[in-house]
Amino acid sequence: MAAGLKTVILLSFVLAVGFLLIILSCALWSNWLPLLVALTFVVAPLPNALFAHCGSDDFSTDSEGSGPIDLGRFITSVVVVTGFALPLILAHAEIIRPAACAMSIIGGGLVYGTILSYAAAFRQDSEDF
Repeated sequence: MAAGLKTVILLSFVLAVGFLLIILSCALWSNWLPLLVALTFVVAPLPNALFAHCGSDDFSTDSEGSGPIDLGRFITSVVVVTGFALPLILAHAEIIRPAACAMSIIGGGLVYGTILSYAAAFRQDSEDF
């Protein structure tokens, strides 16, 4: 499936809405701690990108596990769970309001979902010889 201009426009719109929700969750209640969620979701795909090419060679199959690839997925999952848990912990400690927590979680989910969708839509297979 070839991703075109409409895909880029849709993904950029969803990304903008996600960042808008995160920034509004900070600005409406004058507490800028939920902005850390944007940082965690932007940093979340980096371990997968860094460890994606480690451990693959000509003799391995796709069903075999690779230590560096699994480590990258584990670090990514820790960062994603942190991105969802941080607003909940801040709301439970009454540092931010529950509405800011909800807006921050929804916005963070949109940001991370957009990053994943972009990576899936524009993935280039290296199996073309």
